[in-house]
Amino acid sequence: MPVQNPYEQYQRNKVLTATPAEVTLMLYEGAIKFCNIAIMAIENNEMEKAHNNIMKTQRIIEEFRNTLDRQYEVAEDFDRIYVYVLRRLFEANVRKDKEILEEVNGHLRSLRDTWKEVMKKCNKA
Repeated sequence: MPVQNPYEQYQRNKVLTATPAEVTLMLYEGAIKFCNIAIMAIENNEMEKAHNNIMKTQRIIEEFRNTLDRQYEVAEDFDRIYVYVLRRLFEANVRKDKEILEEVNGHLRSLRDTWKEVMKKCNKA
């Protein structure tokens, strides 16, 4: 039996033992990471790498959209944000435009930071 990479095992356990709120935070962090990689790939003229990482970011945002609980009014606000971000990611991918990706990353960081604040408030309650 092959020996598993300890880091991969740690990452797997981290996801498997995370709360839903922590998984959401990890997904925001992942989207930001993939967006950053795409920006660097464009700067280095690695267009396939940029495309692949933009697509990873899009899949995370699509997952956020698919899991919105539509019984709450705020879900529609988040949906509008996600639709906008997806449109900008599409445009960035077609044009390989790092400025658009930097804008998207700003939105993703804002969403992540807001989520962190929500998590803090819920932990205090």
